[in-house]
Amino acid sequence: MTSAKGDRRFQVLPDAQAVATEAAAHLIARITENRMRPAICLTGGSGPKALYALLGSPDYRSRVAWDRVHWFIGDERFVSPDDRRNNMTIAREIFLNRCSPPDNVHPIPTHARDPDTAARHYEHDLQTFYGARHLDAARPLFDLVLMGLGPDGHTASLFPGDKALEETKRWVVGVDSANVEPFVPRVTLTLPALASSREMLFLVTGETKRDILSKVMAGADLPGTRVHSNGVTTWLTDAAAAGRTA
Repeated sequence: MTSAKGDRRFQVLPDAQAVATEAAAHLIARITENRMRPAICLTGGSGPKALYALLGSPDYRSRVAWDRVHWFIGDERFVSPDDRRNNMTIAREIFLNRCSPPDNVHPIPTHARDPDTAARHYEHDLQTFYGARHLDAARPLFDLVLMGLGPDGHTASLFPGDKALEETKRWVVGVDSANVEPFVPRVTLTLPALASSREMLFLVTGETKRDILSKVMAGADLPGTRVHSNGVTTWLTDAAAAGRTA
């Protein structure tokens, strides 16, 4: 089932595996469209793991131009790369280490002395890749940005009521505390940086997401409602999260 609302598109699929399969199709299509240096912004948590497993599987590996694609991440827990809670480390273990050239993977530098320093380093990395210090709406930073939705309506590490939601100039900021586990500081891309994308793709699955998804769909003032792409914003949900049969 597919519907549209404003600049957002919603698609309800039978289950989480169907969401992963559809997400892989979107990601591969965006990579294929860019014949130069596609940039994909990954997301953390448990939501994208099925997608990452697909990308690293034999059936999908041949469909991605790994030598051209650069992989970034929308937010990171401020823990060392060898910590099991590190988002990029999880993505590396599932598919990046065996598929992507190491130089094409761009983690947030959590070895910095604090989250804000890490944020400034990552902002510099993004600006170097982009080739400018200011975002141009006609030239998106990312080809596709993957997003999830937390139980409190947060997305990336943009939490309800946090000052990071009001940032308009910086691309990346440190977040001193998280509203959900793990309760560690974070580093997150800001709304303007995430919006600089050809497509933003939300992956929302499971019955536990039903209540918060309904609030976002109703327009509640939550980070998941506020964030969007300057291009296309697509929500892929399964029947359990949507509360209806696909």
